[in-house]
Amino acid sequence: MTIPTADDGRLLVQIGSYNTNLQGGAGLPQNLVDWLAPTLQVSSFLARGTHAPDIVAIGFQELLPLHLGLSGLSKSIISERDKHIRSQIEAHAPGKEQYSLVARIVNVGVALLVYARDSGAARSITDVQTQWTGCGPGFMGNKGAVGIRFRASRSGDDPGEVFTFVCAHLNAHEYNLDRRIADWNHIVASLLFPPLPGSAESAGPTTLYTTSHLFFLGDLNFRVVVPPDQRAPGESQPAYTLRMLDDEPDRERLKEYDQLLNARRAGRVFVGLREGAFWTFKCTYKYKLGEVEKYSDKRTASWTDRVLYATYLDSPDTPEKSAITNVLYTSIPSYTTSDHKPIVCLLLLPPPVAAESSAINATVPTLKLPTEYSPCPDPHAALKRYTGRTLDRIIGFAWWALTLIGVGNAAVGVFNFMLGLAAWKWWPRAPVSAVSA
Repeated sequence: MTIPTADDGRLLVQIGSYNTNLQGGAGLPQNLVDWLAPTLQVSSFLARGTHAPDIVAIGFQELLPLHLGLSGLSKSIISERDKHIRSQIEAHAPGKEQYSLVARIVNVGVALLVYARDSGAARSITDVQTQWTGCGPGFMGNKGAVGIRFRASRSGDDPGEVFTFVCAHLNAHEYNLDRRIADWNHIVASLLFPPLPGSAESAGPTTLYTTSHLFFLGDLNFRVVVPPDQRAPGESQPAYTLRMLDDEPDRERLKEYDQLLNARRAGRVFVGLREGAFWTFKCTYKYKLGEVEKYSDKRTASWTDRVLYATYLDSPDTPEKSAITNVLYTSIPSYTTSDHKPIVCLLLLPPPVAAESSAINATVPTLKLPTEYSPCPDPHAALKRYTGRTLDRIIGFAWWALTLIGVGNAAVGVFNFMLGLAAWKWWPRAPVSAVSA
């Protein structure tokens, strides 16, 4: 097999995703070598030399305690994460390459940070945009997505290519498959970006599909569901799943019960996106806290954490093939502060297609989708987004106040509040001693 190289203009994109289980600043170890170094080693091998990733995207879910996220009090946490991640990327890069932050975006507990190598991709990036949307109750941001989009071109005459990264956290629990699919449709319709450069002035907002390359990552919460007739008599679904995890051939059979894979094959979700062989690593959820390998018996082990992608050279006629080479796709078992394991993916993009020098109206290439699928922006997207954000802030600050009253515990805060309210109501009715004239 011929090993592709990164010497022909192909970009290496490293993607990491981690649900940190509301750990805030304590969700990452000081040394991220387990998360970053395997990818960097592979990228060096792929390029037959020292070639660090050109673009690095890191996404988080449940970044910090929910009351702080709803209140919008995430600035210090995301700033700390930015400094820590960038220092670790540079420390483990094969040539000690330097990276610049392209953009970062947070909505409640969902966060995304994108970096570019200073000696390469960072020089050509323009038109950076960020966006967010919520798909929790009332469009709140406890579930939802954030996105970063930018354009990279090699010259002033070249329209270049547009990169779109989206990090999401969808509804949980096995029985909520339809809710997750609805979340996806809501994100497509409401995570909107301005028109592409060169578009007509009358062009309206665009969906995440209006891009040259799309990367969708996060805790997507799709579960493994095994029919009873496929299990041994009396064997529970969690027990069956755990029995199938130790060997890759068994995991490959187990993947046929993965909700995301089946829904994608049916065209119900992630239309036009591809994914690497996720069954080559063990399920990323649900682990016992503090354990490297032990799963919780409260849930069926599942591949909830995923990375999907598409490029403009992909054909709708071959939905399982991509012009993007999936070099590495794995989980990192050594992280034990969450019930999820982080994942990491390395993608080698196809060589850029140069615009015709004679082309008068050269445009940015965009994804090709099946003719029966036409995603459209929701005309009420802004109203829904800001309705959700208003509810976020109201509930978040109320929750934050109760937590403060309860010295870190909202339940204690509610008790203290009710106790104080009862005392306030009682006090005016207390008998007052008569004063002698």
